[in-house]
Amino acid sequence: MQVELVLTIIANDRPGLVETVAQSIVDHSGNWVDSSLSRLGGSFAGIVKVSVDKENAGALEKTLMGLGDKGIEISVRRGGISAAASGIKAHLELLGQDHVGIVLQVTRLLAAQGVNVEDIETSVFEASMSGERMFKAEADIRLPDGKSLDELGAALESLAQDLMVEINLMDDDAS
Repeated sequence: MQVELVLTIIANDRPGLVETVAQSIVDHSGNWVDSSLSRLGGSFAGIVKVSVDKENAGALEKTLMGLGDKGIEISVRRGGISAAASGIKAHLELLGQDHVGIVLQVTRLLAAQGVNVEDIETSVFEASMSGERMFKAEADIRLPDGKSLDELGAALESLAQDLMVEINLMDDDAS
């Protein structure tokens, strides 16, 4: 029987980090299923989903935790079988001048609407002409059953005016 492990990884960035983790997984007959890994501010951070035979899971967990001696901090969570997600899947894009609190205010509104954030990427960059700091976010979200895109769009439009940012909400089929 296969079990899923969800790993969170953080370390000072250097060559060979991913290879070290991948080798540990293969050494225990595990399969690297899904991941999102990035270099952020000189650190390497990521999340990885692994599938492994139940009888090898404990040994793999122990090996991964032992990578702390090599400066690779890994926490392991055994994944459970979740119910299939329902509701409308959508894509949100936000762009505006950077300032404190944008992520908080947008995610607060989404949570109040019962919207689940499934994936989010953010970045700050300098505008090409003016050089001002700009904030960009893209998120894949799932609306709860009974919530329409139009209804959420209206709430986001009001927030966009308050934050002085552009927010676009698209049905996932359109993104």
